[in-house]
Amino acid sequence: MRRFFLIGRTLGHSFSARYFAEKFAREGLANTCRYDLCEIPEIEALPELIRSMEGVVGFNVTIPYKQQIIPYLTDMSAEARNIGAVNCVKVAADGSMVGYNTDVDGIRLSLDELLGGCDVDAALVLGTGGASQAVQYVLAERNIPYSIVSRDKTKGNLTYEELDEQAIASHHLVINCSPVGMYPHHGEAPAIPYHLLTAEHYMFDLVYNPECTLFMERSAERGAHTLSGLRMLYAQAEKAWKIWNE
Repeated sequence: MRRFFLIGRTLGHSFSARYFAEKFAREGLANTCRYDLCEIPEIEALPELIRSMEGVVGFNVTIPYKQQIIPYLTDMSAEARNIGAVNCVKVAADGSMVGYNTDVDGIRLSLDELLGGCDVDAALVLGTGGASQAVQYVLAERNIPYSIVSRDKTKGNLTYEELDEQAIASHHLVINCSPVGMYPHHGEAPAIPYHLLTAEHYMFDLVYNPECTLFMERSAERGAHTLSGLRMLYAQAEKAWKIWNE
């Protein structure tokens, strides 16, 4: 049995196990491949988790371990090293582990869909974790200037309290890279001034559960274009599958 899994601190929101179970059933792999959700309280629990399984081929990484996983890796792809975050790990027969970032594949595809070829002046990136770093990498690729928004003044360019009319008017792409609004906290949304949004704003929420978040609902009420993280989830999962099978 080839084993795959996802590690994170809390995984009640995750669609990954269902996605891969359906994929394995569809492709006739259900008897040879298995994908599990593995909640671990701290990254130090990872080695024992891997030792407890036979046939581990690869695994995914989510909040809050996309950066904490790095010291446990044997090597990283150049892209993951430049980003400074890993969400996909390939495990060799000798136990060596190579880290990759497949989030960027999903982000690229999602931005293509959301923007539809339209140019934007600048982006607001909400959050500072591993997903935020992948978003920053893709924005830099596309020469889209961005400002990082954080609750902690030392970690970003702006705090949420500093998002005034000028900030919103000069950043027409807003990307939520924080877990705010994720199930089971779907009644929450990032604290931005939604009333200042217009039909010229493009709002991308990396959260995919629920598929339509409060962030998206409030943005759509102002006429803004919106996209959930579901397309990104599928794209990064397929890229991970390709890496594990190379």
